[in-house]
Amino acid sequence: MPKIFDTLKKLEPIYKVIYKIFLTLCKLFLIADILVTSWVVLARHVPAIPAPNWGEEMILTLMAYMAVLSASLAIRRNAHIRMTTFDRYLPKKVIPYLDLFSDLCVLALAIVMIAAGLPYAMRLPGTYISMTWLPKFWQYFPVPLAGIAMVFFEIERIYIDFCHMYGDFSDIDRIAEETRIRVDDFATRKEAK
Repeated sequence: MPKIFDTLKKLEPIYKVIYKIFLTLCKLFLIADILVTSWVVLARHVPAIPAPNWGEEMILTLMAYMAVLSASLAIRRNAHIRMTTFDRYLPKKVIPYLDLFSDLCVLALAIVMIAAGLPYAMRLPGTYISMTWLPKFWQYFPVPLAGIAMVFFEIERIYIDFCHMYGDFSDIDRIAEETRIRVDDFATRKEAK
């Protein structure tokens, strides 16, 4: 295997920490989203509870952060919906190359999310309607933030693709175990080799 993969192997503890940070953020956003949503719904039905005027905008913002960050986490776990219908009909040696192509396309999308999303979020004037102290930047920042996370996790996926190509499954099994991936897919590929 090329030398760069030895470097990527050494970065594994950083991947674990970043994954846990983003996972914790998603959990916190979900908890906050549920609490604010409950407050808004209760305030609509119970006259004694004051309704927060910022509630709906906050709910949408938290949901946007949670959705795109959890999508980037799915990259590391290889949990995205993918088309594998034709995999059993294709030659086994072609599949790792198709996986690599797919991951390179997702990497390109992530770069576009950063390159287009960050300037767009930064040049937005104004603030939230109900939270005048909060710039609109934070409403659109989830897109470039998710792009950064996707690039980070796609590099690891591409490393795994190269492991498939070179027939080295030890790292794949370890990463699968750490991120609780179902290893059925990897087991079938091992048997095919």
